[in-house]
Amino acid sequence: MTQVPDWLQRLATQAESTSVPRYLRPPAGGGRLAAVLMLFGEGPLGPDVLLIQRSTRGRRHAGQPAFPGGGVDPEDGGPVEAALREAEEETGLDPAGVDVLCTMSELYLSYSDNRVTPVVGWWREPCAVHAASPDEVDSVERVPIAELVDPANRIMLRHPSGHAGPAFRVRGMLVWGFTAMVLDSVLRAAGLAQPWDATRVEELPPDVVDLASRG
Repeated sequence: MTQVPDWLQRLATQAESTSVPRYLRPPAGGGRLAAVLMLFGEGPLGPDVLLIQRSTRGRRHAGQPAFPGGGVDPEDGGPVEAALREAEEETGLDPAGVDVLCTMSELYLSYSDNRVTPVVGWWREPCAVHAASPDEVDSVERVPIAELVDPANRIMLRHPSGHAGPAFRVRGMLVWGFTAMVLDSVLRAAGLAQPWDATRVEELPPDVVDLASRG
């Protein structure tokens, strides 16, 4: 059992007052309710965050690294319950070992019409995790924060549309899109980010583009 670190407590305190960029603000109506679990813990290599590599067989976000999560079902009662349920289904996580610290502002993803609520949790009692739903998840990783903030692992990634955003190369994964944007924002808000070369721009690999175009 471990204590919530100061940087994560600061993040939780600031969560409600964090402004959402205009292009991510939910519309007045519509959009499917969804939630993701941003689960931080203390691993063998220091503080880390739980990420999954989605299956290449999936219909949406195929092959992409992501936070565990999915749609909010009527029986969930809200985004916190949905995030914990999805994490359990996808990684075998025991929700009883997680302390939910806060929820962040809802973010709208227009390409999937999802209104996503990030749920921030502390892994008070870590347990073994694995790809518990092989049809949806290829692998599960506890990614050390030190690797995420390492300038050598950071790039800007440009989509064929011309839009460029932050990305991470860690644990054999290319973390980009929504997940990378949220991680980048959270690491800065927590005071953990290190200076890196944002002029280092790479093109989104063709195979990743093909998988992303599925939905």
